[in-house]
Amino acid sequence: MNLAQLKTGDKAVIVRVGGSGAFRKRILEMGFVQGKEIMSVHNAPLKDPIYYKILDYNVSLRRKDAELIEVRPLEPLMEPHPEMQGGDEELLPEPQLHSLHRMQGRAQVGSLPTLRIALLGNPNCGKTSLFNQASGAHEHVGNYSGVTVEAKTGHIYYGGYRLEIIDLPGTYSLSPYSPEELYIRSYITGDERPDLVLNVIDTCNLERNLYLTLQLKELGLPVVVALNMFDEFIARKEYFDYPRLSRLLGVPMIPTVCRTGLGLEALFDEVISLAPGIKSADPQLFDPERGKLRPLRIPYGSTLEPMIEELTEKVKEHTTLHDPILARSTAIKLLERDEDIESQLLHRYARGGFLLSARDFALHRLKEERSEEAEALITDARYGFISGALKETYRPKHSGKRTLTDRIDNIVTHRLWGFPIFLALMAFMFFCTFALGQYPMDLIDLGVAKLGEWVGGIMADGPLRDLIVDGVIAGVGGVIVFLPQIIILYLFISLLEDSGYMARAAFIMDKLMHKMGLHGKSFIPLIMGFGCNVPAVMSTRMIESRKSRLVTMLVLPFMSCSARLPVYILLSGAFFPIPWQATLVLFSLYLIGVLVAVCSARLLKSTTFKGEDIPFVMELPPYRTPTARSILIHVWTRAKQYLQKMGTVILAASILVWFMSYYPRQNDARAVKDQKVEAVQASLLPEVEKQAQVDSLEHAFAIYHQEQSIIGRIGHISEPIIRPLGFDWKMGVSIVSGLMAKEVVVSTMGVIYTGSGDDGEEAVAQLSERMRTERRADGAPSFTPIVAYTFMLFVLLYFPCIATLIAIGREAGHWRWGAFAAVYSCALAWLVCFIVYQTSLLLG
Repeated sequence: MNLAQLKTGDKAVIVRVGGSGAFRKRILEMGFVQGKEIMSVHNAPLKDPIYYKILDYNVSLRRKDAELIEVRPLEPLMEPHPEMQGGDEELLPEPQLHSLHRMQGRAQVGSLPTLRIALLGNPNCGKTSLFNQASGAHEHVGNYSGVTVEAKTGHIYYGGYRLEIIDLPGTYSLSPYSPEELYIRSYITGDERPDLVLNVIDTCNLERNLYLTLQLKELGLPVVVALNMFDEFIARKEYFDYPRLSRLLGVPMIPTVCRTGLGLEALFDEVISLAPGIKSADPQLFDPERGKLRPLRIPYGSTLEPMIEELTEKVKEHTTLHDPILARSTAIKLLERDEDIESQLLHRYARGGFLLSARDFALHRLKEERSEEAEALITDARYGFISGALKETYRPKHSGKRTLTDRIDNIVTHRLWGFPIFLALMAFMFFCTFALGQYPMDLIDLGVAKLGEWVGGIMADGPLRDLIVDGVIAGVGGVIVFLPQIIILYLFISLLEDSGYMARAAFIMDKLMHKMGLHGKSFIPLIMGFGCNVPAVMSTRMIESRKSRLVTMLVLPFMSCSARLPVYILLSGAFFPIPWQATLVLFSLYLIGVLVAVCSARLLKSTTFKGEDIPFVMELPPYRTPTARSILIHVWTRAKQYLQKMGTVILAASILVWFMSYYPRQNDARAVKDQKVEAVQASLLPEVEKQAQVDSLEHAFAIYHQEQSIIGRIGHISEPIIRPLGFDWKMGVSIVSGLMAKEVVVSTMGVIYTGSGDDGEEAVAQLSERMRTERRADGAPSFTPIVAYTFMLFVLLYFPCIATLIAIGREAGHWRWGAFAAVYSCALAWLVCFIVYQTSLLLG
């Protein structure tokens, strides 16, 4: 039978793992190897993916992937096997854990030697917590795979050294499935390789975490292990002789609790004690028999070992890799069909092709002898080595009691209650982000307006005053007005991530999102897009798969954000006065946005972003209480990044839009208008009539100036392009102004049609009436119900605001993705609106 057929609550033993490529390698390295026991916990509410427990950790697999794993069901036992109960060994005394005390004073630290340390570990092991505690750097601590997406560097002065600490992305192995994992291996084995690797492992999940430790040792790297989450391990009261395991593996092991900083003093004391020997390559330290950092050689069995030895000799003979450890490591990677190693050998060495041929011949022999893949045998051997080492040093207690995580998951991922709980949490998060966040946003908006009035009042009229008030202050206001939403949003995201619930949200939503071509975690940014696209784009960082992350970012703008709503309300109220008609129009717009996003996601996944860069094998980490320090660091970091990264470019864009609407100044027309105003004011007309005529002259000039400005001329130029959609140049000006922010569309229409940009109720009513009566040169009405609907549809689909495009470019890592989103959305908006408008004309 296959794993997908295993009933809820049943256990089985893995017989064989099928499939190929990245999925098979990842699943093997995560512990899905022959002979391992696995239990089916339950299905997601939509029956896919499935929640399993293996090697004392929880993981979810899509049903189609679980079908590739052959298992043999286990009969339930009345009593646990004695060997599984744990022995009668006396528990080792609990270690004394102390926090870290840094060196102080510039004079002390001025000319200290530097020791470069790479932090490496599985996702959710607490690696970044150690980084934050040690260096004080503000990097996010997250309880799901893939929070750290690039290497972060910090430093600490300790024990007479300047310790430079590099926080590498979390990884389960050194197999390069993703760009992050490829970067890790290139970094730790390249010319800039660190002096030492600090491998952080979850002590409550030793077997899987030690797999990465073995891979590091096989590369010949100096490794020190931080046995993290040791407080949770102590609470389990299990026997663990970690000093003996340390001697067996040739890896110093120090217990730590990284989220509180306990144990870090002993950890860095150990690092400092090794530093002189590492720097001088002390033979005693690396002695194969007694060295504290002695090399590790894993026996791969009577079939594989001779092949590895033969390939190792060939690697030493035909490359510059004469070191026996590096040559053996390269030989093993060749047998695993590591594409990165293959590419390096072909490009660097003339005999690289010969080595690949020798490897192929060895694999052919292996297939004839064993009918098994080398990568599966290698993984089995590593896990076998780990099991053997732990059998001598570790006695787990399998009491059969359900953990707190099991009890919580039974509720929050339940087939009936999972969705309601998830939707309630999302509703509460969005309410706080967009409803409660509106109050500080309004205060900021009011403060910016008051500041603009004050600055405008103390400066003389002229371009400089207008630049500062309408360009700089308005531009800065446009950036900081979103800050409350960003802070509240990331407060919730940090709580969900650090507690472990975010992985459950992805588990619940994965089937629905997968049908759309997206990851389970894409649901949250897409829903957030209905409030504001900017924080929604920033929240895509929670998605580990780069391809899924990019697709989510690119389709997010089709979620109709709140800034588009004033346009809908204005036009639907003016041209669809019956309430049920206006409601239907609004609903159809939101529905079309969702449908376009789904179709676009499927199109992009089937063309530009084919396949998954990371196999969907998602760990469901234990629930943990987030620390206030972690939450504050996360929120502060994201808020600062938002202001730093977004602020400068949005400010420049604001000034550019201001310039385009401000120039040319039309001084001659202004002088004529001023003369007419003076003449009216000098007349004997009643004051009410005087004011009405002055307002009429001012409005007429405002319309004329907007038409003759650079942005107005762009509107005229765009008219031939938008005419097939039923639009004229005035609508073109409104569309161009909306490039900066969709909030500007209504005020621009007000200036164009009535001469006033006021957004009060009276002004909006006047604008609605003017649009209904507006005529073109041929006498035809400018707006009809179908033109109004097509215009709303265009506003829904075209060019995201500048802030969103900048966010896409920043989060994607290259401006071309922002440009792609702009071009794609505009082209799609034109095509959809053309079809809708022209079809309506044909149907009469």
